[in-house]
Amino acid sequence: MKENMLLQVQSRLIGVSDMVYQPLQIGPVSCTVLYIQSIIDNQVLREAIVKPLLEAAVRTEVDSDLIGQIVSGTFFSIENRLADTAELVVNDLVSGNVALWLEGMSSMLVFSIPSYQKRSVPESTNEVVVVGPQEAFIEDIQVNMSLLRHKIKHPDLKMIQFSIGKYTKTEVYVIYIQGLCKPDILENVLTSLGEINMDSSLGVSYLSEFLEDHPLSPFPQYQYTERPDSVAAALVEGRIAVMQDGTPFSLLIPVTFFSLMQSSEDYYQRFHSATFIRLIRLLFAIVAFLLPSAYVAVTTFHPEIIPTNLLITIASARENIPFPALVEALLMEITFEGLREAGIRIPKPLGQTVSIIGGIVVGQAAVQAGIVSAPLVIIVSITGIASFIIPHFELGLAFRLLRFPVLLMGGTLGLFGVVISVYLIYWYMVSLRSFGVPYMQPFAPFVLRDLKDTFIRVPWFGMKKRTQAYTPDNEPRQDTT
Repeated sequence: MKENMLLQVQSRLIGVSDMVYQPLQIGPVSCTVLYIQSIIDNQVLREAIVKPLLEAAVRTEVDSDLIGQIVSGTFFSIENRLADTAELVVNDLVSGNVALWLEGMSSMLVFSIPSYQKRSVPESTNEVVVVGPQEAFIEDIQVNMSLLRHKIKHPDLKMIQFSIGKYTKTEVYVIYIQGLCKPDILENVLTSLGEINMDSSLGVSYLSEFLEDHPLSPFPQYQYTERPDSVAAALVEGRIAVMQDGTPFSLLIPVTFFSLMQSSEDYYQRFHSATFIRLIRLLFAIVAFLLPSAYVAVTTFHPEIIPTNLLITIASARENIPFPALVEALLMEITFEGLREAGIRIPKPLGQTVSIIGGIVVGQAAVQAGIVSAPLVIIVSITGIASFIIPHFELGLAFRLLRFPVLLMGGTLGLFGVVISVYLIYWYMVSLRSFGVPYMQPFAPFVLRDLKDTFIRVPWFGMKKRTQAYTPDNEPRQDTT
């Protein structure tokens, strides 16, 4: 029964050792303040809730008007609301709220004063820029919201909240600018999030697999970012952000291949420099994807296309190697991937040193032992360096995974196999969609106007229209009158 709500809450929270039930007496009326001490703001509790109640308790008379004010919540200076079931009260308490129960009440007053340990706003470490803002998100969603609100000061910035996870009850926000994003994409995101039923969500990456159109695809259909300016730029472009409490990353949707090949610094530099860097980035992405396959295919099946002097050098280096070029390349690629992963997992003071020195020592020792040839060590090293140039980790990982089947095709069918592999992958990327947006737009389908911000970046005064892929009716970015 509702008259026994306090007992119901206590029975539901048996075993919660940091739960506090603080009894108070206000004249003839007994009341209890309930809270979990480790996750609430104790100073606000004392100053805004307990102190006014104690001051009321020392009065000679407690009239019905005062009790009515307390029950209605108008007695307090901070925001509060009524919770009329024990389950609602329990959920509020474990979320960092404070509840107040008065004897005879069939509901409880709830005050939202959570206080969790959090770190200060750091510099961006995964998306480093030389020119531009340096701040990054942290694990506290309210801090992240304030960073975003600081960037976009407009009433059309909308935020829709979800609670996901049976046990974690994690706050998830869908953020967009009304009028800029496509309504069908927004509806798709909201429907997908509303249908998620899982025990826990400890990172925004938990949600990404529920949101993708093609969850089995190696190519990401979303973009991670830890930078508030990148989220703000995406929202203004007509995209949608998904942010979750407890994770310092935001999910941006939809995406295209070309948006994943861009860095936030492209927009802080002059357009000449940004265009040059984008072209370099594209060149090295191709190198990271195809160089080992092309080397194996040419040296195995098409040595006649190699200049004679270079062919003699490669042949002499491979003279005593016991493995064919394909096996040799696979051994080196797998070893390099292992060293890269070890460099990430080893504690930071040692990780960089181990990965660099380990690569040099292992490569040199392998060449001296006659297991691999020196030219292949150079090829694999260049490939590894080139793979780091891809701005977004998920896209770089897709290229790293696909490099192995392309390498097998090149080692068994020569350049014909490499060409067939590239054609099949490109055909697949053309058919891929991210929330209904073609993955290879503006090349497939071809949109001439959107080429201004792909491999090249025209000056800002030349980009008067937003990208057609994200915004309905190609909303203007600048006043064209």
